[in-house]
Amino acid sequence: MKQTDEYVLWFQECDISSFPTVGGKCASLGELLKAQIPVPPGFAVTTKTYTRFMEENCLYGEVDKLLKGVRAEDTASLEEASERIRCLIEEKPIAIELEDSIGEYYRLLSKRCQIPAVPVAVRSSATAEDLPGASFAGQQDTYLWIRGVDQVLEHVRRCWSSLFAARAIAYRKKMGFSDQEVAISVGVQKMVNSYAAGVMFTLNPANGDRSTVVIDANWGFGESVVSGLCTPDHFLVNKVSLEIVRRTISAKECYFATNFETQTVERHECPAERAWNQCILDEEAIELARVGKIVEAHYGKPMDIEWAIDKDMPTGGRVMVLQSRPETVWSSRKCQPACKPGASAMEHIVAGLLMGKKIN
Repeated sequence: MKQTDEYVLWFQECDISSFPTVGGKCASLGELLKAQIPVPPGFAVTTKTYTRFMEENCLYGEVDKLLKGVRAEDTASLEEASERIRCLIEEKPIAIELEDSIGEYYRLLSKRCQIPAVPVAVRSSATAEDLPGASFAGQQDTYLWIRGVDQVLEHVRRCWSSLFAARAIAYRKKMGFSDQEVAISVGVQKMVNSYAAGVMFTLNPANGDRSTVVIDANWGFGESVVSGLCTPDHFLVNKVSLEIVRRTISAKECYFATNFETQTVERHECPAERAWNQCILDEEAIELARVGKIVEAHYGKPMDIEWAIDKDMPTGGRVMVLQSRPETVWSSRKCQPACKPGASAMEHIVAGLLMGKKIN
């Protein structure tokens, strides 16, 4: 593979120290690989690429002019400025040298995956994500099932422009961040051929209980769960015993899957006979919880994890982590211990087990 350059890095070349260069998502993916967590392969288009693109096209001055006088509470002016800025960014050319570098990494990724023009997710990875006291995560765009160099380059530009989505501009203004203070990287990651996907918290987001792992799952890609478009299946797994203590199967209204004729991701209504079926096996829920514990141990804090189960992989190795970030709601709160200080190890285990009743 190519040696590291300043414009593109493989995920395995990234870690938490790469945050200023590759942003929160891509730095986290590198950290996960170091912890030997299964992560789909890919690369990061660095913030230096974004900065060079903006400078060569003289866009910083244009952006400042368009944002001058725009107020966070003025929705109309935010939307107008955002639309004009995004059009400016998406119509400007990327330097040939940068195009060649991104294209070469995409070619090598396709070769590594043994899939011509490998389908990828193109994900924004901003340098302000997951900062203490601010939550920028989820404000920029992600594009699924992108194929071919030209499409990858187009969607890299779209990710750059999403730094100036109206909601992102408004949030920066409210939080006191300047628009040039935040840069953006883009992750290009092999698509998982998932039959089920969703999110997982290594604590219970409903009450902050750290003795449990909570998993929400649906058929297809995880977008339906992440965006709240469906009512997912819900699993509560005891973190100590790795036993399912609660299982709620829901009527999953919709799911996202690939249309192989158009090579696009489409939303589908979930047929009644499938909607009420459990979308992941109990064994897969337990394996997800086990992986979640490893991720939490690596970071030393509760985590919010996006995952998918790859139907192309053999049983026992299907769980893939797509991204992870620190859980932000309960982690900063002081939680009450399950039992009194000085309790024995057995008392701690029993207290954890009593948080829920095992389902046979």
